[in-house]
Formats: sequence, structure tokens, C-alpha cells
Amino acid sequence: MDRSSLRAVGWARSLPMDREVKAARDWARDHLDSLGWTSTAPETVDSVLLTVSELVTNAHTHAHSSAQLVLIWDNRCLHIAVHDSSSELPAPRTPSADRLGGRGMLLVDALADEWETRSCPHGKTVTACFRPPAEVTTTAR
Repeated sequence: MDRSSLRAVGWARSLPMDREVKAARDWARDHLDSLGWTSTAPETVDSVLLTVSELVTNAHTHAHSSAQLVLIWDNRCLHIAVHDSSSELPAPRTPSADRLGGRGMLLVDALADEWETRSCPHGKTVTACFRPPAEVTTTAR
């Protein structure tokens, strides 16, 4: 394989509005386990699962949309992408004692190594990147 090649392992799942966020977390946990992260990088797994919860919740709650969840491991970063049908881009808001929500993107910002949003013709995609601890070697099973 030459240096311009990239080997990646990926999984995708559509989560209709009536599906629980728990289903997204359980599905993601299964794939993190296949990478060996549940035993070698449990803190990173917790951060990934909380991010999955927040992004899928945002798609269902704010975009009033089904969520398409994609996980891609490229041997450097686990990319978590959630697509929904709303064109409104999320942004961290200042926390307020006057409202219950509004902290999801602040959590994503604190947990992910990096994150971004991209407008698409039929909505947007929010992608967060997680790198495992340096001592963890990962091979997809």
C-alpha cells in the first residue's frame, strides 16, 4: 500500500425518530468493542458514547429528523458522524440555569479531540474525532 492509500473500517446505521438514543450507544459500543477499545481505552469509549448520545439526541430533538450515524476508524482517528435533515448548524451555547438543555455541543467540544459541522444539500453532518491513547494499538476484528 503506498502512502497515499488509506485503510479504514467503517459502520453505518440509520436511527429513525422513534428509536432510542440507547440503541445508538449500544450499536456504537459493539463496534468499539470490535476495535478492542472497551478494554484498552475505556475512558475514550465513555467519551465516544456520550458524544454519540448528544449528536443523535440533537438530530432527533432539534432537527426533528432521523439520524444517520457513521463510525469510521482510519488507524489514527475514530470519526463519529451524524447526519440529519436540518440545515441549522449547531454551536456551543453558554450554559444557563434558566433552561435544561443547551450543553450538548459544549460536552462534544470538551470530549472530542476535534469536531466540525458541514452543510449538505439535504441537511448537515456533525463529525467528531477521537484518538485513542498513544499506548493503545487497534486492529479491527
